[in-house]
Amino acid sequence: MVRDRTLLQVQEHEQPIMWKVKFSSGNSSQLSNQCRNSVQGKLLITDELGYICERKDLLVNGCCNVHVPSTKLYSCDSCLPNGCCSIYEFCVSCCLQPSKQHLLERFLNRAAMAFQNLFMAVEDHFELCLAKCRTSSQSVQHENTYRDPIAKYCYGEYPPELLPV
Repeated sequence: MVRDRTLLQVQEHEQPIMWKVKFSSGNSSQLSNQCRNSVQGKLLITDELGYICERKDLLVNGCCNVHVPSTKLYSCDSCLPNGCCSIYEFCVSCCLQPSKQHLLERFLNRAAMAFQNLFMAVEDHFELCLAKCRTSSQSVQHENTYRDPIAKYCYGEYPPELLPV
């Protein structure tokens, strides 16, 4: 049996990377009455439109109930100016701001070859923010210590500063 190894092959450095990410208002690849969301939050959820809400305020269609006063759009409440946040769902919501599109495009254009396959697999702005905000090797130092133990979910271009040893 021959296995397809195209995902493992690295592109030539001279070729531009063809990213699949689509930036558009709403960002939904679903029907307009359905939302994808960040799924795993115990207390908070972020939907693909950028709303963050309490899990109990999530509608059956996967969207946050925008009529609840605590639901917020593009909230950066737990985030620092460097794009690192202490709560994953706020990271995703903040990352989804239309104003962050240029920052994310710059990141994609400079993405290290090691991250190329991961970020080439994302289809749109929402999937990119989900992937960027997850903790990764860029969020840790010495393989087991967070660079910033409080703000460890980052959508920014650069990882948090290394802590002094």
